[in-house]
Amino acid sequence: MSELPQQLANGLILGAMYGLIAIGYTMVYGIVQLINFAHGEMFMVGGFGALSVHLALPAATPLALALPAMLLGGIAVSVLVGVAAERFAYRPLRGAPRLAPLITAIGLSLALQQAVWRWYPDGKQARVFPQFKGGALDILGATVQRGDLFVIVAAPVCMIALGLFVGRTRSGRAMQATAQDPDTARLMGINTDRIIVLAFAIGAAFAGVAAVAYGLRTGEVQFRMGFIMGLKAFTAAVLGGIGNVYGAMLGGLVLGVAEALATAYVEEIPGMQQFGGGAWKDVWAFVLLILVLLLRPQGLLGERVADRA
Repeated sequence: MSELPQQLANGLILGAMYGLIAIGYTMVYGIVQLINFAHGEMFMVGGFGALSVHLALPAATPLALALPAMLLGGIAVSVLVGVAAERFAYRPLRGAPRLAPLITAIGLSLALQQAVWRWYPDGKQARVFPQFKGGALDILGATVQRGDLFVIVAAPVCMIALGLFVGRTRSGRAMQATAQDPDTARLMGINTDRIIVLAFAIGAAFAGVAAVAYGLRTGEVQFRMGFIMGLKAFTAAVLGGIGNVYGAMLGGLVLGVAEALATAYVEEIPGMQQFGGGAWKDVWAFVLLILVLLLRPQGLLGERVADRA
């Protein structure tokens, strides 16, 4: 039990990253009913965009000063890829059977992985991401690395900003109307194409923020990192209630905490020693997903049209 605060902190930090990525899945699904399986790669290219900005800066630049530029670079690359994907890959298939955009998303995911692999020398190797120097901090009995403070601050700030945008701006209300009934919204003069692009852009921007948090936490980025993180984020979106932006963040936090606790404590249960440790954390994440889908198929918060963005 002495390790519980540490495991909860690890889970919340990991879950916040899942939640930031999951919001992109749930926003796009809430409007166009599309599961964008290339969203994990938008997260991945954001990490490489931030790294590219850092490499372009003078070598002596402190990370604290470089971080805002890296964050903007990561967001810019993620948004550019997200908007281009919507315009050239998904929009032409908007009236096609649902299987067509799904296959396109998988193909786009593989194409983005290969593009990053070819772009960077030694693309198969993980690239070193800068980290903050200095010792860890003690917060409420848990040891937190300095790089983890970024996601601790960024996740609630992003959620508050998104809530204000959706609830108090003209574009946010247009997104709610489009999510509820796109045909009626179009008849009321809303440019639904622009709203869909906006949803892709916001979701990709959140993925870019999560990519910087991932790099600061792990100290590396690599071209395969979007696959597993995207899959976990999709799981988080389903856990919280696909189409519900607040549910996506809640699902991410629940998934992250469940992973951390399962990794630490399952092996302490008699007869379960072989199912503990980090090697089984992904398995327990999907066990949790199956249980939620069996007991509450609509997710923890369900799908609320008014919250779709």
